[in-house]
Amino acid sequence: MNTVELIRKKRDGETLSEKEIELLVNSYTKGKIPDYQFSALLMAIFFSGMNTNETAELTETMLHSGKTVDLSSIKGAKIDKHSTGGVGDKTSLILAPVVAAAGVYVPMISGRGLGHTGGTLDKLESIPGFRTNLNLREFKKVLKKCGAVLIGQTKEIAPADKLIYSLRDVTATVESIPLITGSIMSKKLAEGIDGLVLDVKTGNGAFMQKQSDSIKLASSLINTAKLFDKKVIAFITDMNQPLGNYIGNWLEVYESIEVLKGKRKGDLYNISLILSAAMIFLGKKAASIEEGKSVAKNLISSGKAYEKFLQLVKLQGGDIKYLEKPGLYPKAKVKKIIRVKRKGFLKTINTFQIGMAATELGAGRKTKDDKIDSTAGIIFNLKIGDEVKKNDVIAEIFSSSKSRIEDAEERINNALTFSDSKVKKPKLVKRIIM
Repeated sequence: MNTVELIRKKRDGETLSEKEIELLVNSYTKGKIPDYQFSALLMAIFFSGMNTNETAELTETMLHSGKTVDLSSIKGAKIDKHSTGGVGDKTSLILAPVVAAAGVYVPMISGRGLGHTGGTLDKLESIPGFRTNLNLREFKKVLKKCGAVLIGQTKEIAPADKLIYSLRDVTATVESIPLITGSIMSKKLAEGIDGLVLDVKTGNGAFMQKQSDSIKLASSLINTAKLFDKKVIAFITDMNQPLGNYIGNWLEVYESIEVLKGKRKGDLYNISLILSAAMIFLGKKAASIEEGKSVAKNLISSGKAYEKFLQLVKLQGGDIKYLEKPGLYPKAKVKKIIRVKRKGFLKTINTFQIGMAATELGAGRKTKDDKIDSTAGIIFNLKIGDEVKKNDVIAEIFSSSKSRIEDAEERINNALTFSDSKVKKPKLVKRIIM
């Protein structure tokens, strides 16, 4: 089969066969197809799309480009969660211990932040000593011992995905739904899971800003998961404002601890309950999602979820003294308070700009080589619909640099609009797809 002919075939909207997809992906992974040809193929897929069977074959080929984890020696359901990412989205840190405490195993391979969205690995690594680079043997050992484990993608897991994603990132093909599906599902299936809960974000702080696109992505992920005989539930959730109030790596760990201790409620607590409930339900530890919510609530209020988090962190090398006494954690060098300039109601938040403000402060990366400042970030006090008076505190911002503080302050102020009349609060869960 000729690579140019296959690129032309997809460019013209035709369907690639299983053998053709397998040949293209495996040849590229082995260095037999140059970047410029595979880039052309990615752009052809971006414009022409892929049907359900093509997407499943792409996923399977990427999955089998490396090792898969065999968890058959661990008796019990293995359920994971995947979020498409957003600002302040720290639910993995809460879900993993809650669901593990319910008796469901949570093998989780997570990613890093880039651009305006944060990454679970960066948040975990803000805990001194925490290891996200466990090998597969260590991965299984921690999972068996405490019921949850959170690591990054290893060299053995879906190597084709790593190569293809890095090419998508520089060829403007990141948003392609079949390519997103293959990337997500190849890694998730490699974990050895029985089921998956999907949190597909929609809004101005999400990669999929239109709800219709979020639904298309969720449907593609669900169809692919079902073809591999995996149980799956998807939630379309709001990302028109930051999730929770804390943005930035250590700040998000701190807020997660507060939720796990039962000290903080609000949108982060509520979405964590819903996603935990779905995972507990898929793991057969509850007869329904509603019953799963009751289980999750009890595990938080009893302290069992927080204790499970401490166990997880300790097993992965983290120093739990900073979780038990957060006041010991190093402080940011520079802090500034941003205040409201007029009375009224908060009408809109440009969540993308809030995420970029956190990146400016040092909490994220503009390039893959940038170093993260774990102490940098934002405590964002307001939610859409809140009534404010002049000089109320919008946010506290933290960084190691005064110039970064000034840039971030300007972004935050420009990201907000206010109204003289009452504003309706956005619905947190837009839709459930099963």
